[in-house]
Amino acid sequence: MVSVNLVAGNWGRSRQNEVYTAGIHGRKPTVPTDFAELERRAKATMSRRGWAYIAGGAGEGRTMAANRVALDRWAIVPRVLRDVSQRTMEIELFGQKLSAPVLFAPVGAGALAYPDADVHIGRAAAQLGVPYIFSNQGCAPMEEVAAAMDAVTPNAPRWFQLYWSTDDRLVDSLIARAEKMGAAALTVTLDTTMLGWRPQDLNLGSLPFARAEGIDQYTSDPSFWEIVAERMKGTPAEKPEISLGAVKTLFLIAKNVPGDLKKNLTAPQPRAAVQTFLDIYSNPALTWDDIASLRRKTTLPIVLKGILHPDDARQAVELGIDGLIVSNHGGRQIDGEISSTDALIDVVEAVGGQTRILVDSGFYTGADVFKALALGADAVCIGRPHMYGLALGGADGARDAVANILAELDLTLGLSGHTSIADLDRTALKDLK
Repeated sequence: MVSVNLVAGNWGRSRQNEVYTAGIHGRKPTVPTDFAELERRAKATMSRRGWAYIAGGAGEGRTMAANRVALDRWAIVPRVLRDVSQRTMEIELFGQKLSAPVLFAPVGAGALAYPDADVHIGRAAAQLGVPYIFSNQGCAPMEEVAAAMDAVTPNAPRWFQLYWSTDDRLVDSLIARAEKMGAAALTVTLDTTMLGWRPQDLNLGSLPFARAEGIDQYTSDPSFWEIVAERMKGTPAEKPEISLGAVKTLFLIAKNVPGDLKKNLTAPQPRAAVQTFLDIYSNPALTWDDIASLRRKTTLPIVLKGILHPDDARQAVELGIDGLIVSNHGGRQIDGEISSTDALIDVVEAVGGQTRILVDSGFYTGADVFKALALGADAVCIGRPHMYGLALGGADGARDAVANILAELDLTLGLSGHTSIADLDRTALKDLK
């Protein structure tokens, strides 16, 4: 359990004291404080399908490995004899004051790790005072997640991730809903216009969305059902192949669709909804012209997720984009891709200071976050660690996994001779290559 005084400052000492005090009574943390053990216990807890989807990478996993190698090439160089008794990790992003430079990254189909995943993740983020980027492929409608966060902390910070559909009616509807539920920014994911080659999922024949897992933003959207109805009109309903696997899938689909549709396994609408999602969820024809048109669709700050090339970063700045997330999608899209750390350096050198720059993919510890900030990132998005914590303990587990990262970040900040995130730059690091 994270103490409330953690969000008031002195994260590291507060978290340590909490853990050690519990240890006096023989209680050990439910969520391990190191990433390797967190990952090991999460794997033991999760289903094979859940582990494959959340932990797996593209191809042979070379991009995931590259993310680690690139971070390890940078060493922190501490300074001593500085007064670091008072520290702050607060930052400002798009007009919001945040308790720390960390966001909960969007992860689709989170219910593979824990039921009602997005609601629990939202609560965890609200308790820590950092934003949750709602996944467009979430397992709960965005309005439900927003309400759960507001029940913890009114107006708790949240963003929305958009996958640009092939049908602009759906795009417009999702954006309007995001604005209404209080999103502080719109994050457009650019690197998943089609799914990468993911052997862990393929070897199990497992695509969560084909079972209606992770499509709740769609099945809660009236525009989506209009599109489904249009596609069904005049098209004879196909009879599914009957097999034990197909029956199990029908049960899952029925479980994951809203309202009265749960009552009838043979109704065509749930199956049509799944097929419609698979056909229209993302648009491989997306271009910079579409991004330019986005400013006419929303007044929210626009953040482009999946930027890796400095020329793309420059073009985004020319379009007046408010922020970038340097990301290789956690190594899940292209095998042998540039690491997020190496790409961050390129992007910062190209457009640093002209737009807000965030980063994700492979940042698992407080020391990792420290390095990203020193290399020029304004904030870091945390993905797999909070999902592993979620698998171990629901909202409390997701919160504690990220609280541990923040605690280590605070201690690393002080032990390296710094008192504020704003102080960090590349002089805090040494390139070991």
